[in-house]
Amino acid sequence: MFKKSIYKYLGLAVICAAYTACKLPEVAQRAENKNVPAGFSDSQDTLNSANIKWKTFFTDPNLVNLIDTALKNNQELNITLQDIEIARNEIRAKKGDILPTLGYSVGAGVDKVGRYTSSGAGDASTEITPGRGVPEVLPDYKFGLQANWEADIWHKLRNAKKSAVNHYLSTVAGKNFVVTNLVAEVANSYYELLALDNQLDIVKQNIKIQSDALELMKIQKEATRVTELAVRKFQAEVLSSRSLQFSIQQDITEAENRINFLLGRYPQTIIRDGKNFTDLVPPTMASGIPSQLLANRPDIKQAELELAAAKLDVKVAKAQFYPSLGISATVGYQAFNPNYLLRTPESLIYSLAGDLAGPLINKNAIKAEYLTANAKQLQAVFDYEKTILNGYIEVANQMSNINNLQKSYDLKNQQVKALTESIEISNALFRSARADYFEVLMTQRDALQSKLELIETKKQQLNAVVNIYHALGGGWN
Repeated sequence: MFKKSIYKYLGLAVICAAYTACKLPEVAQRAENKNVPAGFSDSQDTLNSANIKWKTFFTDPNLVNLIDTALKNNQELNITLQDIEIARNEIRAKKGDILPTLGYSVGAGVDKVGRYTSSGAGDASTEITPGRGVPEVLPDYKFGLQANWEADIWHKLRNAKKSAVNHYLSTVAGKNFVVTNLVAEVANSYYELLALDNQLDIVKQNIKIQSDALELMKIQKEATRVTELAVRKFQAEVLSSRSLQFSIQQDITEAENRINFLLGRYPQTIIRDGKNFTDLVPPTMASGIPSQLLANRPDIKQAELELAAAKLDVKVAKAQFYPSLGISATVGYQAFNPNYLLRTPESLIYSLAGDLAGPLINKNAIKAEYLTANAKQLQAVFDYEKTILNGYIEVANQMSNINNLQKSYDLKNQQVKALTESIEISNALFRSARADYFEVLMTQRDALQSKLELIETKKQQLNAVVNIYHALGGGWN
């Protein structure tokens, strides 16, 4: 009858604990939106340039060598690889939480209790051998095994392990995203370096033209055809171009060192060949369809995995409200004399216990953890949607940029040809006194500016191709 009462009250306690655990705080729920437009334009072609491996996409062998070196030595990438190792170790830790733990213990000590205590009075009347009582200072020797295990009734531990797996996969996707960024950054910096080389060559050529014009002005001044003002104007223009030359040389140094930094090495000359820079033809890019971004872009994949992990973290936090069942066991030997330590069954000790525990009153800490996990899950939803939206807009912008830059380059190329011809015309008119020195000066200045802008546009074209390759998710595979 007494046992039945105990079981009855124990059952009521379990039901009460489960009931109170079911009363969870109200939280906001929101499903992620994966809907994207059907296409970037009217085309529904699934051909996608992101599927091309970067060693095939980039045809310049010097650039390929630079990217290959960066992928081996870049510090940020190597830091990300350690993040992957950390996440992998977290999976091991979570797996260990699911399995029982088994340990051992070996101990020795002494114990003396007061004579006028219940323990002391009992020991004084006990004879361990005929004519001898328990020693006043009692040694204690023991060794044994200890096991503990938490029964994963509510899948709390398994969900925690799954969350760790998703975090690990997220770090792998994050590493891939770092790779795509690194490939794009090295390529863009390399094309910037080629553009600066060509701009420097043009400035040097222009300095030669301006110097010849300056000498002509001096001759014309001696012939009283122009004044000292014309000579000073042309001299100032030569000095301005020389100043621009040193500015470009500094930009070249910084561009080289930026590439060296990405390659994880100290400053040195970057091997390149930019002689035919303006003749480079950007490859035709195929954007595919927007839904392919979900699989191709590592940052979208990373956000998706972080969202999956956040959902599991909510389940783990929710399971904290429910009672947990722990089982512990001990087996070993214990005696006050080493000679008696291995006597069986006299010195054998063992125990087996089950422990059912759960929150009942003052669950504020658990509630806060649960609400925090849910808020992080909502953050992950918004971050996932934002990443998809950002990826779509990046592709759309770069596709439009490529089209507009091609039209701009064609027009600037015609402008350069017209202004280059106008230099010869203005010089001829000046010699025949049909144009003044100011027209010659402005023609040279406009021609220089147009040539520099043409090279800048060519660089922007090549950068746009690299950027859309990156935006489509290319470069990491």
